[in-house]
Amino acid sequence: MKNIITFILFFAIFSSMNAQSSLPKNWYQLDKDKDSFQGISSEKALQELLKGRPSKTVVVGILDSGVDDKHEDLKNVMWTNPKEIAGNLKDDDKNGFIDDVHGWNFLGNKNGENIGPDTYESTRIYAKLKYKYETADPAKLTSEQKKEYELFKQTEKEVKSRRATAESNVKGINESKDMVYKAIESVETALGGKALSAENLNALGEPDSKSLSVGISIAQEFVSSNPDIKTMDDLRKALDVEFEEGSKHFQNELDFAFNPDYDSRKIIGDNPNDPYENKYGNSDVKGPDATHGTHVAGLIAASRGNSLGMDGIADNVRIMSVRCVPDGDEHDKDVANAIRYAVDNGASIINMSFGKGYSPLKGVVDEAVKYAEKHDVLLVHAAGNSAQDNDKLSNFPNKKFAKKSWFKSNKAKNWLEIGASSYEQSPNMLADFSNYGKNSVDIFSPGVAIYSTVPGNAYRNLQGTSMASPIAAGVATLIRSYFPELTAKQVREIILKSVVPIASEQKVPGMDEEKKMSQLCVTGGMINAYKAIQLAQQTKGKKKISKSSKSEMTAPGEYRANPKA
Repeated sequence: MKNIITFILFFAIFSSMNAQSSLPKNWYQLDKDKDSFQGISSEKALQELLKGRPSKTVVVGILDSGVDDKHEDLKNVMWTNPKEIAGNLKDDDKNGFIDDVHGWNFLGNKNGENIGPDTYESTRIYAKLKYKYETADPAKLTSEQKKEYELFKQTEKEVKSRRATAESNVKGINESKDMVYKAIESVETALGGKALSAENLNALGEPDSKSLSVGISIAQEFVSSNPDIKTMDDLRKALDVEFEEGSKHFQNELDFAFNPDYDSRKIIGDNPNDPYENKYGNSDVKGPDATHGTHVAGLIAASRGNSLGMDGIADNVRIMSVRCVPDGDEHDKDVANAIRYAVDNGASIINMSFGKGYSPLKGVVDEAVKYAEKHDVLLVHAAGNSAQDNDKLSNFPNKKFAKKSWFKSNKAKNWLEIGASSYEQSPNMLADFSNYGKNSVDIFSPGVAIYSTVPGNAYRNLQGTSMASPIAAGVATLIRSYFPELTAKQVREIILKSVVPIASEQKVPGMDEEKKMSQLCVTGGMINAYKAIQLAQQTKGKKKISKSSKSEMTAPGEYRANPKA
């Protein structure tokens, strides 16, 4: 039983194929009344409210693991630095970043080497404090030292516990392989040459054999959610990928994420003690693993109407890739620099689908957030996937500033914090993994069974608040594109005031109880593009639009591909 449970746990974590077979790939863009799916009604908004209306190109900064700028559905919507000549190894625009044609990579060095896996912040804190407090006598510490000591003991416990779990998971996955493949063999035997299909699998009933029962369950899960799996060989290949990814993930946790002796900054060559240093990195905006960032980018901006894969939410947008999120926790210094880079290069919306439990340089990140606010840039951030109450447990970065002010608001006014909703009906409308918070999470957005772009001209279902955030950012992009006179703060208010309120109680993620939506997020509802556009039409903008900006408005129906891609 232990091996079976280990595999099922692994499968739940790594398989993105949990969608119902009848679920449309673009369910999250659909309308509940018109299409019977609790999406964001963006397709309805485009067809009924925005059709024929001119729009302005909006640059969206994707702060993530990297974006495949050559993807068939993204290459025409990548932001191109108009003052930079690609590949000449010169800083043509004199901004300090050489060949930053489609963005910048703060996770690499000038020789083209990049960080892939990295440590978690708890590991860095533990490693930093270990030499001071590993043999310390708590009774002899000052009050200030005792605070550091408590942090050391806390992170030490976390790191050692997570290493033990990773070791167990690596062992469990390896032990599960034989069991799983034998179960699949038993299914093949039971089918007796019949085709691998949902109908034939269901016809096998509920066998007495545990091995066959497990095999049927696994086969049904894969077949029902992936139409490309048509034979037993297809199924085995899919399983090979899942096992490989799972094993790699947990091994990386041992080798990097929870390894206090690993120091990724040696690759970059920056000065870790200088939080304001920003001239480091390289122009490789894709990096070694751009799956996450490419998926995020596609949700906002994948080329619409080209008969490929899927359509992004926004129809007049450029994606700027700013790589600052490794396979591990992001560094505060990189995040702050990434925000400033995106702002300085014309992004008016920034999506941040990442988070962590500690933020040693939160003040530096806060300064960058205020910089974005000063320059009228909206920040959209994922609330996290730990099924936790963010009012009680920290998830960084966040909209609350570390430094208190007696005369100003202690929260960023250009920030949206996004939880994840599901395609299921009440009381299961919230994703069971999503973080929530009556005061800290603003709104919920679709984040389960989300189909989008991944590297290599491919497409895939993924889930998480990492997907919910760019879907919300896509709505913000539509508003800023068609109503450029609206400020970032106005766009934020429009999105919050135009929610679809959910009156019925919903299951609290990670718990067996139900609560009102007003207890789980600020607005008590779901994001809705149609209602947001309606409100935007009624809102007088506070931003002055110059004649040159008006002349840049794209006429309805005009082709919007990037000519420099």
